[in-house]
Amino acid sequence: MNSPLNNPHPETLELAADLRSAIGELVRALRPGDELPQNQAGVLGLLVRDDRAYTVAELAARQRVRHQSMARTVALLTEAGLVTQQPHATDRRKLLVTATEEGRTALYEQRARREARIATAIEAHLTPEDRETLRTAVTLLRRLA
Repeated sequence: MNSPLNNPHPETLELAADLRSAIGELVRALRPGDELPQNQAGVLGLLVRDDRAYTVAELAARQRVRHQSMARTVALLTEAGLVTQQPHATDRRKLLVTATEEGRTALYEQRARREARIATAIEAHLTPEDRETLRTAVTLLRRLA
């Protein structure tokens, strides 16, 4: 038996495609001013959000990338002083990666720049009524997550 989760209505599929496209356009529009590449910002975001250390293997699994790609990302972040690597307490072969204060600051500043660009666009292009609709849409988007 087909459930609605396995076989969405064509109109719902069209809405989902439009939503994916609009979110993608917004994200791409925000990237040009970023100082941190997306892969580095993603790793920093994970380290800061979870407020814990991860091994490179754990980071690779969480970000769904190959271990060697994550090792390169961590090396670049370490070089920039945005993360540190410390020996694992029980397995000295492993290193634990944590965000530095400089890394947290870089992440928060990038987020603030993006939020400022979004706020500027909201003020420039949306009416007060549109803004209320957008506020409702944000609530609905959170329910989808």
